Amino acid sequence: MTVILSFLPPLLFRMLKLQQLTFLNRYAQLGNDFSSAVYPTPLPAPYLLSFNPDAARLLDLDPSAALRPDFAEHFCGNRIPPNASPLAMLYAGHQFGHFVSQLGDGRAILLGEICNTAGQHWEVQLKGAGATPYSRRGDGRAVLRSSIREYLCSEAMHALGIPTSRALCIVGSDEIVYRESAESAAVLTRLAPSHVRFGSFEVFFHRGQFAHVQTLADFVIEHHYAAFTQAADKYTLFLREITRRTAELMAHWQAVGFCHGVMNTDNMSILGLTLDYGPFGFMESFNAGYICNHSDPQGRYAYNQQPQIGLWNLSALAHALSKLIDEAQRDQILESYAPLYYEKYAALMGAKLGLKTPSIADLPLITTWLELLQNSQLDYTNTWRSLSNFYSTPNADNHWLRNQFIDRAAFDEWAANYRTQLQAEVSLDSERKVRMDAVNPKYILRNYLAQIAIEAACNQRDFSEVNRLLGLLSKPFDEQPEMQSYAAPPPESARHIVVSCSS
Repeated sequence: MTVILSFLPPLLFRMLKLQQLTFLNRYAQLGNDFSSAVYPTPLPAPYLLSFNPDAARLLDLDPSAALRPDFAEHFCGNRIPPNASPLAMLYAGHQFGHFVSQLGDGRAILLGEICNTAGQHWEVQLKGAGATPYSRRGDGRAVLRSSIREYLCSEAMHALGIPTSRALCIVGSDEIVYRESAESAAVLTRLAPSHVRFGSFEVFFHRGQFAHVQTLADFVIEHHYAAFTQAADKYTLFLREITRRTAELMAHWQAVGFCHGVMNTDNMSILGLTLDYGPFGFMESFNAGYICNHSDPQGRYAYNQQPQIGLWNLSALAHALSKLIDEAQRDQILESYAPLYYEKYAALMGAKLGLKTPSIADLPLITTWLELLQNSQLDYTNTWRSLSNFYSTPNADNHWLRNQFIDRAAFDEWAANYRTQLQAEVSLDSERKVRMDAVNPKYILRNYLAQIAIEAACNQRDFSEVNRLLGLLSKPFDEQPEMQSYAAPPPESARHIVVSCSS
């Protein structure tokens, strides 16, 4: 492979200097009804806290650009590229089930987009860059705490194979902002092919601006669903595809034990990406009703509610597209959601079990396993990982696993069914272990690990733990023996870290 690459034209390996980045402004061209032109608020004495070279490559940006003394000035909004058109996007949304007629980017400013050598378009957005017309009397700033969490989690999700926005860097400052207490400000640069949300359509539908709904739909289809552009039923195909992507995204979240925390329609990506990391959480001890957001006491967005909320949000989007797609077609598409979700969920969970040909028929085996985990309050990530060492031969000694469960008889029954399934597939334990370790992560962004990094950064201006976690989480399936302690469940003192919407 290296030999072949060495003969490719140099253009395919171009690495741009910072001043060579050229921004396109396609979203700005939609006009002032869709966004507001706004410049970032200068951030005093900015400094580069962490830089992600993997994300830089998406922009064809030479990672050495981060060594420039003015790099932080460019990625906190103090210096705007001459070809960029900064803007804040307008949208509405259903927040915890209640419609809010106007939201918009209250603390995020889109610089524009960059087209890389591969032809991929990446929007560059500064989160925490200051007040916009949609800030609702807020300061438009992000705090260092939440910036670190989103930076690490978006990259962790990417490494887990889950569709997500990406993170380029964090720029810090000694500027103080006030949330529950005084905190340091920061700006996170995040990347996505598009930041359009379900709520971007809702705002125009509920205003009765149906032509704008169609204009936005045409824009998204042209630039992100180009295969549908010439189809007579392109809007139907568009809704069908985002339904599929959302169903599969929910299955991914459930399989890895991820809770988003705020699944409002304004946080739902029109491309099926994980977007807007706030009070998220990865499952520790398995609990189907796990609520990661302290601001959600009723559990609307609990772990076991996420698939249904995905459908609820799609229903809101379908309603916003009702002038473009007739009711029968909308209903048919929404009815396809559950089969799509369960098909993907069964495939992902069956793979986690090491099954060669997972299918919907395996759901009872999967469900019973999860019930065992919940009844014994076992760590979700670690128990899945250890299951790869299960011996499927008759009379094999699996006491090391069995003894972790409170109801040993129930485990024995499940293990017998699991063994039967593996034997029916003629599954070799050694090969199955390889398959399982490739899909069951050893390392996730546990809340206590993020908190350690946050406290070091905020209290001591020590960013080494942020960068260490960034490297660790980029290879979640690898053993990384020197990082073994990072796979441990939280100590008792860290089991009750509270994460709220201000996070």
